[in-house]
Amino acid sequence: MDDRLIDLETRFAFQEQAIAELSDVVARQQQEIATLGLQLEQLRQRLAALPLSDIARPEEETPPPHY
Repeated sequence: MDDRLIDLETRFAFQEQAIAELSDVVARQQQEIATLGLQLEQLRQRLAALPLSDIARPEEETPPPHY
């Protein structure tokens, strides 16, 4: 009976440690996701602020004179 109790307590301790480690990983990942979201929004704003290109899309281009 004592061996079973010790085994259960040992397993419980390892599970607590594993849960704490997983919680830390999730917290770090959430912080990284938030940081990446901010960076993405900054890139979107920078892209929107760029001047439009003078290059027309291929279907809008007139054919060259030798056609």
